[in-house]
Amino acid sequence: MPIKIPEDLPAYDVLTREGVMVMSEDQAARQDIRPLRIGLLNLMPKKIQTENQFARLIGATPLQIELSLIRMSEHRTKNTAAAHMESFYRPFSEVADTGERFDGLIITGAPIEHLDFTDVTYWDELQAVFDWTQTNVHSTFGVCWGGMAMINHFHGVQKHLLDHKAFGCFRHRNMDPASPYLRGFSDDCVIPVSRWTEMRRPEIEAVPGLKILLDSDEVGPCLVEDPGHGALYIFNHLEYDSDTLKQEYDRDIASGTTIAVPCNYYPGDDPSRPPQNRWRSHAHLLYGNWINQIYQTTPFDLHSIGS
Repeated sequence: MPIKIPEDLPAYDVLTREGVMVMSEDQAARQDIRPLRIGLLNLMPKKIQTENQFARLIGATPLQIELSLIRMSEHRTKNTAAAHMESFYRPFSEVADTGERFDGLIITGAPIEHLDFTDVTYWDELQAVFDWTQTNVHSTFGVCWGGMAMINHFHGVQKHLLDHKAFGCFRHRNMDPASPYLRGFSDDCVIPVSRWTEMRRPEIEAVPGLKILLDSDEVGPCLVEDPGHGALYIFNHLEYDSDTLKQEYDRDIASGTTIAVPCNYYPGDDPSRPPQNRWRSHAHLLYGNWINQIYQTTPFDLHSIGS
């Protein structure tokens, strides 16, 4: 089954050209099944790029998905046209006021990891989002800073500044091959990383109920399951496009920012050569497994979510 998104959303044309099955409103109405409602709380500055990345992954599953785009209520983005935000995004306050429920919610990262959580301008509302997921969302996926913020909110696990940026493609070990979220995963896999902070293994392992599913000797824990809060936290970026790290590297070079070449990304670590994507299959596996697990466990009656 395809993903249902508005036909005038840029992701519609992008995914159609890539061969991802997308569905119009009329097509969806003819299907006699309940689509899974997935929300995307998009905290990234490049909204359209992030929409495309996540829509690509959840749209590749054999289920009908209805994607809803959500933003923080008072925060105004400077990098995405106001018309796009007005047309496709709803503020969280509106979503909460209407009592909507979602089978799944993705909370993205944000380029603010140098700030203490409490110094983030929308921290109070984001905490309200985290608490709201416990009654209105069946399964939540916190990504990079979004995952760090969520695990901090629920468990007090701290993020720690690194003395240099973790930047590149790093090998990660499959710590729980029997996990439904890691079906089909290799014993190890390559995952893009781009962050100045880390979550530390001993601090996560000290919290009862948390389980590290993917781990790296070089860059630490990557994927953590939190069944008590119906959540997954991933601190790295399986959703990245092939050239996303390149864009970050080129941006920093152009601005004169000191930045190392992203490791294990360019062939021979040579930035003049096109980068290689070695994580795409595992990205589809992880998000497909997440969607499948939601489908297997979510109530048919949306109003039963959170009961």
